Amino acid sequence: MSLSTLCLRCGLCCDGTLFTHVPLRRTEAGPLKALGLPVKEREDGTPILPQRCAALEGKTCTAYAQRPEGCRRYHCHLFSALSEGEVSLEEALAVVDGAHALLAGGERGPELDDYLDKHFRGRHRRYTAQ
Repeated sequence: MSLSTLCLRCGLCCDGTLFTHVPLRRTEAGPLKALGLPVKEREDGTPILPQRCAALEGKTCTAYAQRPEGCRRYHCHLFSALSEGEVSLEEALAVVDGAHALLAGGERGPELDDYLDKHFRGRHRRYTAQ
């Protein structure tokens, strides 16, 4: 299926590129800890799963069947565009490859953030004159 092809080529939602953590329900913390995943807590005691996810091997989730609700519900902007037929699989994979190329440069900056916001997070920044 093209959606799984996209996710298996990407991995940005799990590797720490898009997010610093996944919020968890309290009932999810124990089972994830039992899998050996490092569950942390915010200052208010809310459990989170830090990203880069320890269950990620390459671009594959090794805890897929037990993944938390936040992971189950999440669909990036590109995934949604592909599922709605707004872009082809070829176009979506080119966007993923573009993101990985920017990341390979090693420098996080406005160009990378704008690219990730536009294609994955679904946010568009407002530019102001300086």
